[in-house]
Amino acid sequence: MTLSIGVVGPGDLVDDVAAICEEQPGVTALRFDYDHESAAPDLVDAHGSEVDGWLFTGILPYLLARDAGKLTRPAAFVDYSGDTLLSALVRLQHEGHDITSLSIDTLPSADVAGAYTDAGLPTEGVRTLPYRQNLTSSAVVAFHRRNPARLAITCLSSVYEQLRGELTVLRLVPSTHSVRLALRQLLPAAEGQVTEDAQIVLGLVEVSDDDGLLREAAALGGTVAAYRSGVHLLVTTRGPLHEVTGGFTRLPMLSRLATNQSIVHIGLGMGRSAAEAESLARRALARARRIGDVAAVLCLRADTDIVLESGTPQTTAAPNLAVLSRRVGLSVATLEKLYAAADAGEDAQLNTREIADRLGVQQRTARRMLNRLELAGLAERTGSQASGGSGRPLTLYRLTLRP
Repeated sequence: MTLSIGVVGPGDLVDDVAAICEEQPGVTALRFDYDHESAAPDLVDAHGSEVDGWLFTGILPYLLARDAGKLTRPAAFVDYSGDTLLSALVRLQHEGHDITSLSIDTLPSADVAGAYTDAGLPTEGVRTLPYRQNLTSSAVVAFHRRNPARLAITCLSSVYEQLRGELTVLRLVPSTHSVRLALRQLLPAAEGQVTEDAQIVLGLVEVSDDDGLLREAAALGGTVAAYRSGVHLLVTTRGPLHEVTGGFTRLPMLSRLATNQSIVHIGLGMGRSAAEAESLARRALARARRIGDVAAVLCLRADTDIVLESGTPQTTAAPNLAVLSRRVGLSVATLEKLYAAADAGEDAQLNTREIADRLGVQQRTARRMLNRLELAGLAERTGSQASGGSGRPLTLYRLTLRP
């Protein structure tokens, strides 16, 4: 098995970390570098389908991507608190600096204290600024400037560039040992995810009219064929199903098929073999029939059933943005901006450029977001319009954003 590992970090670190990854047999490293760590979430979002796992050159880009809800694949980061930090302290001491009086950002205070204790050094003069959500590089710069010792250790390339002309600052970079350790932690999870994503999924779809069913199967990365009278067999794998259903929470195709049909029952079975998946799909279909006229059930194994959609009328209460965020992989802040756009009017249509402007992102990023919303049943394409230039036409969307 060959695994594709996406390496994310500053341009001057990515190549070195990727080269260490590629020393491991069966590993291909894809390089994704940025000029500022704040770009990490968008990089991960744009290339998530290309990798089996993510390796970040430090904890900050990892946390930024995680907190933004962009990590849909296994991920790890190179830890700077052990071997890397000790190597930096030795270097500073060798250069004649007093390493008992300095400031250190991003790393947990306990990890810094542990490194000093292990080295037999006092910690009273060491100031730390652990990472916290929404911590900005400007705040980190201000933290180091307030330290009268004028000696700093930073994990952030952006902070290093701002401070290196003002005070003595050392930027932590991954040690070879730390990279190999992070990779050893990542590879089993990435391999397990690939194996899990390849699990077969069989669906039994009971409809009176198969119009649109082929298109829905394609959206799931699968195929469809006749099974028996009124029932069709859908074949796909776990990976696409997990993505389209927002982590097995909702099946948008159900409501679309029910638009023109009074009865839609979908039973999905996931198994390690076709026989196991078919057996589970039959059980799921039987339960979907018992639930009501429009229902979908996913059976993962003998004791786990998930009702993806029951056809229950939806309330008009405000949706839980945290739930929607996890479902579609967009931050709560982004969803709030999209709701503001949708509030312009129930029938208001927005093109991709307008949505990109409202969110403050590039059009290709807006298109990816809208694709996720569409798959989750939270947006629908209504047409297209000329871009006003030589570019491709702009797609029009209506944001439904129903939970």
